[in-house]
Amino acid sequence: MARPQLRVHLGSDCSHDLSSSFDEPTKCPDVTVTLADVLPLLADAVQMRRAWVQDFMQDQITLSADLYGVLMAYQDLRKTG
Repeated sequence: MARPQLRVHLGSDCSHDLSSSFDEPTKCPDVTVTLADVLPLLADAVQMRRAWVQDFMQDQITLSADLYGVLMAYQDLRKTG
């Protein structure tokens, strides 16, 4: 399977190219990526029961209001279905 090419926006004073190397971590506290870039990686890590996923289970994430609304509606549908 080909390694995904993540596109990351780090802000004006941050730069790090994730497609080239993971050897040097970013010095920025937060990065912004698309859901399409990160979801397949997270889904695979959860399915494969990677231990590092547990390290981040208490981390908070920021979602757009639209995505949050869709997720809440989906959660309600799952409860009633």
